[in-house]
Amino acid sequence: MHRNQTLSENPDTQGGERGAPTKGKPMSAANIVGSVLSAAFGVQSSRNRERDFSQGSYRQFIIAGLIFTILFITTLVVVVRMVLSGR
Repeated sequence: MHRNQTLSENPDTQGGERGAPTKGKPMSAANIVGSVLSAAFGVQSSRNRERDFSQGSYRQFIIAGLIFTILFITTLVVVVRMVLSGR
């Protein structure tokens, strides 16, 4: 990389980081679930966030987020009912 060349102009990097995934490669289901869980708990790294925006489809993340939200709320309801019923 030349001294005047910025990281974003360097073809070896994407998003300013070395080793960032290349665009066009589809994300696996495990990556999508991991990203949704990380984002839900507020611990998503900037590298993964950039990967999500460059590779992932917004539809995948919306669907995964909705599924996570439904499961999370259902779990809370079940736990509260169990506690209130004295189990």
